[in-house]
Parts: sequence; C-alpha cells; structure tokens
Amino acid sequence: MQGLMQDWPLVLHTVIDHAARQYGTREIVTRSIEGPIHRTNYNEVRARSMRVAQALARDGVKLGDRVATLAWNTWRHLEAWYGITGIGAIYHTVNPRLFPEQIAWIVNHAQDRVLMTDLTFLPLVEAIADKLPTVERFIVLTDGAHMPQTKLKNAIAYEDWIAAVDGDFKWASFDENTAAGLCYTSGTTGDPKGVLYSHRSNVLHGLQASMVNTLAVSAEDVVLPIVPMFHANAWSLAFTVPMNGGKFVMPGAKLDGESVYELLEGEKVTFSAAVPTVWLMLMQHMQKTGAKLHHLKRVAIGGSACPRAMIDFFENTCGVTVYHAWGMTEMSPIGTVGTLKPAVASLKGDELLDLKAKQGYAPYGVEMKITDDEGVELPWDGKKFGRLKVKGPCIVRRYFRRENEEILDETGFFDTGDVATIDPNGYMQITDRAKDVIKSGGEWISSIDLENLAVGHPDVAEAAVIGVAHPKWDERPLLVIVAKDGKETTREDVLKFMDGKIAKWWMPDDVQFVREIPHTATGKINKLKLRETFRDYKLPT
Repeated sequence: MQGLMQDWPLVLHTVIDHAARQYGTREIVTRSIEGPIHRTNYNEVRARSMRVAQALARDGVKLGDRVATLAWNTWRHLEAWYGITGIGAIYHTVNPRLFPEQIAWIVNHAQDRVLMTDLTFLPLVEAIADKLPTVERFIVLTDGAHMPQTKLKNAIAYEDWIAAVDGDFKWASFDENTAAGLCYTSGTTGDPKGVLYSHRSNVLHGLQASMVNTLAVSAEDVVLPIVPMFHANAWSLAFTVPMNGGKFVMPGAKLDGESVYELLEGEKVTFSAAVPTVWLMLMQHMQKTGAKLHHLKRVAIGGSACPRAMIDFFENTCGVTVYHAWGMTEMSPIGTVGTLKPAVASLKGDELLDLKAKQGYAPYGVEMKITDDEGVELPWDGKKFGRLKVKGPCIVRRYFRRENEEILDETGFFDTGDVATIDPNGYMQITDRAKDVIKSGGEWISSIDLENLAVGHPDVAEAAVIGVAHPKWDERPLLVIVAKDGKETTREDVLKFMDGKIAKWWMPDDVQFVREIPHTATGKINKLKLRETFRDYKLPT
C-alpha cells in the first residue's frame, strides 16, 4: 500500500518561487564586477530568472542542454542558475582558475551550447573561443554601458539579452530526477570527471544543509558565501539561503582580506563560508590593522583541513563559532559538519579545539564508514585509519559520460579517496588523501596532522608535508614551509616547536623553506606539483 500524498516534484524553481513568495523584499547585495555595490531582492531575482529562462528558450536551448557559467558570486550568476534550471537545462559551473586548456576540454566534454562569462574572464574566453565548437552564443554578464568590443560569436550583454523578452513565462514541467547542474572535479589525476546533479539531489542537499546541526541558516541570517558558485555548488548556499529567506551578500571578484572584512562589517554578516586560504587573508588583515568583528556569529571552513590556530583565532579571539566541514564535488558537496553533540558540548579549552580540528559528523542523508584496503569495515574508535566511504541521495552514482565505469562498491558506497578515523561519537577526521598518506616502515603518518601542527608556529604562514623516499623506512616526511611576511625561523626552531606534540617517529626528517607553496584550482595544496619540485631531494637521514 502506498501513501496518499500529493506528488510535488522537488525541482529548483520551487526554491526561488518560495523565496519570492515568503521573503520577497529580503535583500541580495553584490559587490559588482563593474565596481559599485548592487542591491536587489528575491522578488526581482525571480522575475529576472524567468527572463533568463524565456531568453534561453527563445534561443533554442531545451531540456538537457548544458549552459556554461564562468562567473563569480553575483546576483546575475544566481539569476542565471535559476533561469537555466527553470527550463530543464543544466547549469555547468566552470572553474576559471583552471588552465585554459583544461577549461576548453571541460566545455567540450560537457558539450555546452551557451557560455555566460563575467567581464573578468572575457580575455580568457576570447583566447580559447576557437577551440569551443559546441558553443553557439556568448553572454557577457554586464550591461550595455560596460560591454566591451569582442569578436566572440553572437556575443551580447546579459542585460540587453534579457531585456529583449517580456518575462511573461511559465517554468517548464519535468521529473525531479532531471539533471540540474554539472560540476567537474579538479582533484583527480587524468581528465576531470563530471558530476551531474539532479533537481531532487540539489533540493534535498539544500534542506540537508539547512538543518540546525548542519549550517543552521535561518531568515534572521545575513549570509556571505565566499566559497564560489563554481566550487561544488557554493556548498549548497545558492539553494539553502533562498529556501530559508536569509539576506544574501555576494562578494563578486574581490576576495582579499580587506574587501571581505568590509562586507562582513558593512552588511552585518552573521554567517559566512570559505576555504582556509581566504580566512587566512582575513586573519592577516585583522592582525595587521587591529580590526574587530562585530556581527559575525558563525563561519564554515572547508575545502581543505582547517589549521587549529585558525579555529583558535575565530573562536577565542573573535568570539565566532567555527563549523569545520568536509565534503566533495561528488557529494553535492557537504559530507560532515563539526557542530557539537550533547555528548561533547561541555568540552572547553584544548579539548574543544582538538574536537573542532576534526571535520565533524555526517548529517541525515549521509551514511559513512571506514574500511581497510580489502573492504573490511573498521571500528569507530578514533584510532584506526581507513578508507572513507559514503552513501546517500546526494552522492554521485556515475560520472557524466562515463556511465559504464563502476565507481560504487558492492554495497553501494562511494570511495572518497580520503583516509580517515571516526571516533565513538561519530566525529570524523581526515588524516590524508589515500595518495598522500606517508607510509613509513609499514605504518601510516598523517601529513595533514603535521601541517596543522606546523602552522601553529607563530612565524609560519603555510605548511605542506610530503613523503620522500627513504632506503630503510620506504618514506619519511619532509616539511615544506612558507614563513610569515617579515618573519624568519629555522629548521631547528620549527622541529623544537613540534617536539612532544606528536609521536617521535612522526617527526619530519627535514624542513625546507620556500617562498610559495603550489595550490590547485580550488585552493588546496598541490601535493603532486610539490612532489615534482622535490623529486630529486635527498633527506639528511
């Protein structure tokens, strides 16, 4: 016997409809690419999204077609997402930090028919346009007054494009399992892999992220998503914030510490989300100027492991609660968030910081386990390292245009490629990527733990650890450090700082100082490039 409830599809245009109906005058504020602060609201964004949908339909874009966006977080990008999905087409967020050749490969693999770009990226698009045979039209996310001369095919300013239709349009009807968004992974070797989200998975993930024990976004919040929309759905905030009626503050292209601080204070932001490298720039700005945070209550930090010193700064210097989070493009992306369960709510001081350094626990909708290399499940004792595997309604089942490739185990779990521990309270801690874990004498050493410890040194700005070949132990850790501006430290000083805080056999065999550590397009430390740099390095041991 089945239930007798209405069949109400979980499709994305219901999200912007709800936002306009219930929170229509709630502000959406953007530091525009052209410069000035722009203000709009959910009513206007919904109306303009319908113009986007109408203009796309007029141009022949139909159900299942891909529309690429090469853009920062702005009101126009938000409108484009809801307009694209409102006709059953698929938004394809392209990461502009990739190499031009990678961008061309991704656009061609996705077979994008339309490409929308911010002014910032127009030179990049012009340089690769002749390598994009499937793209029929280029839309520049600006107005006619700022539209530059360009030789791009069928190029038009966004404002002129949507002004050519009247907005008298009705959202298309389709099944909730219809594809909605496409995002390519950047953390893999070989060609990037496309993760194809459905309307259902995006709506469910937006609800999942809304929960009190996840990101807890409410109508009272002023939300600044610094994490870009081209980075795994902006951690679902493009859906979660409108669902819950929060005021939206979009940073545009300026993500430096001073610009972020200006928005945090000027717009009275209560919640924000970003990768550690962005928060590091904010910390440095505040420490340099003596600036204080007066409105911010919560920050989500993810994308890579958050250093303990950063958690300490926000929690104990600024009075801001840190939600250390973890996820993947393949997970829509949130997998865990470090909110406090009753069993650990009484922790204080170092014990609380130790817990917050973990990536947190899985919300409803994410099943999680750790296994050994043979697939045998390991206990949640906080000690056993294992391969982290996940399962749920917002987690990838197949990669786009690689449908014959099996990526789930026999029980339907996806191997994340991370190595982790899970403690008895369910708190997970990433100890490494499987490919980055250091195997010394048959035992595993966590490069992430060593990096987080080294960054706690007062003169260290950034640290990375890689395994270097050793004739006796197979591999030993090499610590690579960038010193803070104007600071100098030594190998001996750093190792002395770390001594006693980790097992003796975990201690790095050497320390090397560099001016810059390479990063991937999503801001993570590029271990592959770092290993290439130190390929011929010989440890002193």
